[in-house]
Amino acid sequence: MGRLTTHVLDTASGVPAAGMRVELHRTGNSEESLLEFRTTADGRAPAPLLERGTLIAGRYELRFHVADYFRARGLTLPDPPFLEVVVIAFGIADSAQHYHVPLLVSPWSYSTYRGS
Repeated sequence: MGRLTTHVLDTASGVPAAGMRVELHRTGNSEESLLEFRTTADGRAPAPLLERGTLIAGRYELRFHVADYFRARGLTLPDPPFLEVVVIAFGIADSAQHYHVPLLVSPWSYSTYRGS
C-alpha cells in the first residue's frame, strides 16, 4: 500500500530531532493544509502522513520549523537565522508506492532524499 512518511535527524548533535513542528500541504493550482504534527522522540512522524485514500498523486510540501527546534535545544541563532523553515516541495506520481521524505538538518545546512 502507498503511504507518505518522514523523519528528521539533527546532524549538528547527531540525534533524532524530537519535538520539531512539521506541516504538510498539498500544493498545485491551490494550496491545502493537510496536517501539522511534532516529531516523536525518535524524530519520526507519529503515524504515516498519508495512506490509502488520502495519498493521491500531486504536488506536496513538507515545512520543517528548524529554527524553533534549535532554539528550543538552547542554541543561540542569529537574527534572522540562516534557516528558519525548511520547505521540501516534492511530487507523488504513483499513490501505490511508499514515499519516505527524510530531513537531515543543522542550523546551517540540510539535505533530503527519497527513502524507502
